[in-house]
Amino acid sequence: MIEISARVKALPDYPLAEIPGIKRRLVESGMDVIDLGAGDNDAPPPSIAVEAMTEALADPAYSKYGFQQGLPAFRQAASDWVERRFGKRFDPVTEILPLIGSKDGLAHLPFAVVNQGDVAIVPEPGYQAYLGGALLAGAEPHVAPLRREHDFLLELRRVPEAVLRRAKLAFVNYPNNPTSAVATPEYLERTVAACRRHGILLAYDNAYCDLTFDGYRAPSIFEFPGAAEIALEFFSLSKSFSMTGWRLGFAVGRAELIGALTRVKSYVDTGPFLAVQRAGAAVLDRADEVVGPIRKELERRRDAAVPVLRKAGFVLESPKAAMYLWVALPAGVPSAAFARRALEETGALVLPGSAFGPAGEGYFRIALTTGPDRLTEAARRLGRILDATRREELATTA
Repeated sequence: MIEISARVKALPDYPLAEIPGIKRRLVESGMDVIDLGAGDNDAPPPSIAVEAMTEALADPAYSKYGFQQGLPAFRQAASDWVERRFGKRFDPVTEILPLIGSKDGLAHLPFAVVNQGDVAIVPEPGYQAYLGGALLAGAEPHVAPLRREHDFLLELRRVPEAVLRRAKLAFVNYPNNPTSAVATPEYLERTVAACRRHGILLAYDNAYCDLTFDGYRAPSIFEFPGAAEIALEFFSLSKSFSMTGWRLGFAVGRAELIGALTRVKSYVDTGPFLAVQRAGAAVLDRADEVVGPIRKELERRRDAAVPVLRKAGFVLESPKAAMYLWVALPAGVPSAAFARRALEETGALVLPGSAFGPAGEGYFRIALTTGPDRLTEAARRLGRILDATRREELATTA
């Protein structure tokens, strides 16, 4: 009998694993399902990307191996975008690495910097690629709960000193998935300082940096003193450009760290499809005009959904960034049971907070992936389940 590895057995169930099957069953039964689960924007990819991709597909050169070098034009476009966006310059050859989506780089990074038994600090609730990558690389994850009373910030000063001494890697993600929290400059400055003090590599996941509202501007980690020594930053074309399935992103940082990740990836893949990199270069070169309408539409959706959810009895913030609403449930209401009931009884598909780890319990996540009318309808349906849950609790305690 083939024995499955202990590392694979240690992986938690992935949060989206069972959702497609349930959704398919309900749709086939005739139910109107409003899918607010996966963070997969319903906007089409930019025409700029489609045109560049179409042109590249006609050229056989773009169907060759890209390897980790990838397309020089994409590296240059990524470097130019970072400089325009954040005022920081990175060498396109040695300090930038094309990725098969930022998830690829985040999940493989632990293989480059941790040894068996080293600690990787992982936020919870959080993107499961952090925990999965750490476990598969043989790291010992230290889960850092993100709490509302601490503004959902991963505070290294709350991590035990004994853990910090063993830590080699910390994953930090703002604007945040799933909470949509944003980080203050003061927080980022002290986090960089803590990583420098303890010799911890800071993996800064900045996938949502351009999806910001109300005048908020999301910074790069490299805008803070000392970050260049200890940080890698990860960017994605998935969310800001509605290119989730294209699988394209990039990492930025000093050459030694980029080189270590490049070496790992040389053994596990041959880089993103060159034609996709051609499309990515075209989009990055015109990022402002592409992202603007997407950002504006997400803000419109947020502004439509939040008041309806509040009126229905839910507690939530109106986020300044990302594409999610992180909605609190009444004390004692299990998030998985609530989400399953909402889906099966009303067709409103949301992700339970527990899908992002035990610290996410007591919440559910809404992705702003459909128009305002559908979002407000989903909010009303969720409100009906909340009312029913409260009535049942009263009947039980009466």
